[in-house]
Amino acid sequence: MPAMPAIASAAALPKVAAESNFLVPNATFIAEAIIFLIILGVLGKWVVPWVNAQLAARQEAIRQQFQEAEDARTRLEAAEAEYREQIAAARADAARQRDEAREQGQQILADLRAQAQAEADRITKAAQQQIEAERTRTVAALRTEIGTLAVELASRIVGESLTDESRQHRVVDSFLSELETRGNAGSSGAAGRNAGGEPKIPVGAE
Repeated sequence: MPAMPAIASAAALPKVAAESNFLVPNATFIAEAIIFLIILGVLGKWVVPWVNAQLAARQEAIRQQFQEAEDARTRLEAAEAEYREQIAAARADAARQRDEAREQGQQILADLRAQAQAEADRITKAAQQQIEAERTRTVAALRTEIGTLAVELASRIVGESLTDESRQHRVVDSFLSELETRGNAGSSGAAGRNAGGEPKIPVGAE
């Protein structure tokens, strides 16, 4: 009788060993595999597309940010280039206006100098004309006065009256000619006077 339980135990060992072998699929393994496949299906149908959509949206947002940054950099470079061009144009315009102002100033100065020279020439010419007219009037007045004095003095020296008009004119002209000649020679202080202090009158000029 005791041999029967041993035989039963020996027969049950292969069955237990077969049930505990992990390489042999059992009901639990099959259930877990089914659940895993269900989870994979759910993930592949709903989760993975949503994650991909989020990643795509994030990448698109990042790309847009990079594009906006690139556009901003391009606009900034364009603005800097335009600013430099405006500065260069302003400097060129300022230099041109400065040159034009300098040229206008020089032209105005030249015009003022020409006007001043013309005015000075006009004043000089008018003064010369006035001096010449004054000289002519003075010479005429002196000629008349000196002629009268010369005739009277000659009449006293000669002792006779020079009533002849032609003789008077000859005496006066000769006297004035001698005065002018001596005045031009530089002897204005002693011209027309002899050793006795009287004017030299060509009394014999007839």
